[in-house]
Amino acid sequence: MKLVQSNMKKFLVAIVLLSSIFVNAQEKTEFKPTIKWNVRAQIWMRYSELNEGSLINGESASGYSDVSIRRLRIPVTSQLTPKLYFYSIIGGNNYNFKSKNFPMRILDLYAEYAFNEAFEIGIGKSGWQGLNRWNVRSNKTLMGLDSPIFALNTVNKADEIGRILGVWVKGQVGKIDYRISFGRPIAVTSVPSGKVDFANNMPRIKTSSYVKYQIFDHESNKSAYQTGTYVQDKKVFNIGAGFQFQEKAMSDGDALLAATNVYDMKHWAVDSFLNLPLSNEAAITAYLGFYDYDFGKDYIRNVGANNPTSGGGSDFNGAGVAFPMIGTGTTWYTQFGYAFKKSKFLSYPMVIQPNFAIQSSNWDALNEQMTVYDFTVNFLMDGKHGRKLSLGYQHRPIFDATTIKQKNSKGMFVIQYQISLK
Repeated sequence: MKLVQSNMKKFLVAIVLLSSIFVNAQEKTEFKPTIKWNVRAQIWMRYSELNEGSLINGESASGYSDVSIRRLRIPVTSQLTPKLYFYSIIGGNNYNFKSKNFPMRILDLYAEYAFNEAFEIGIGKSGWQGLNRWNVRSNKTLMGLDSPIFALNTVNKADEIGRILGVWVKGQVGKIDYRISFGRPIAVTSVPSGKVDFANNMPRIKTSSYVKYQIFDHESNKSAYQTGTYVQDKKVFNIGAGFQFQEKAMSDGDALLAATNVYDMKHWAVDSFLNLPLSNEAAITAYLGFYDYDFGKDYIRNVGANNPTSGGGSDFNGAGVAFPMIGTGTTWYTQFGYAFKKSKFLSYPMVIQPNFAIQSSNWDALNEQMTVYDFTVNFLMDGKHGRKLSLGYQHRPIFDATTIKQKNSKGMFVIQYQISLK
């Protein structure tokens, strides 16, 4: 926490200094800069059925229980002038028994200038990218236990938890909300060996966009990270579409050699999101999206969020809780949740929100459809996300390493407690 406090002090001092500069430059106005900050965390207690052949510190294990900090976020923001906005987040993911130190780093650091509501421009490190709603999502307001990570399709390969350096333009024109981003991905140094992976060449500009049509209430576009569920607070129905493109992003060998096959990364998606308060003071939240990913020939990536293992794995999935999450091919993804009317539960006023999510992917590299089910029940104290207890279960398929067909399935049980100072 000393590192956190030190970083917090540096950020606050920097913002105050910047604020005074801009205020002095605009003495004729009565505008006063505002500074906001917060601390929030998601703590997991979990039992995982592990993929066959998984190792924990060199010892084989078929199941494991652990406690971890899934996410820690310290956002610091400031409206420096009526036009100039500063945004930053310090944080990290997946602090568990394998880590001696918490992986704290600067995730977001950028500035935006608003010419008007229809045209704002930003620069820095951020999650302002296009493609779909969940490519950039608020982890604080998630409805499911965890975010749909497959939507972060380059996560920790050519980005840092979905963030890259770049510039972007965004705005709202009537019912239309748009963003277009030009980012420079993180350079990849590892060399693909026979199978398509991220290329070890000069990273080209990643161009992406997402446009949504807002039929009912308008959502804020102050932050890149879109809300997972408004519970009973907002009536929203949006239809959106987007794309991502990066030239020569993938290769099946050393991308600097002429004989290597190099591929462009080309993705597109369409989706819809509904948050509907009901007359009985309950609410439903629903999402449906279709994704078409093209990373190049037969690209596939196994991912296990907050994976407790340190190696091994004799199945196609690899070790721990991984499954074929991201690849070249198509995906249908849906979520549905029902938030009951706020009432007393165990003497606390809260909203109970059961929900489920399904990812069904037809990856080119697999010989069968890949489908993952997530079931969650949220207990939102006072009906808000600031204090939230979630009970979740994920049911994932296991693919045979030889036939590349599903042979069985395994599960992961999680109790998550989310706490936020505000």
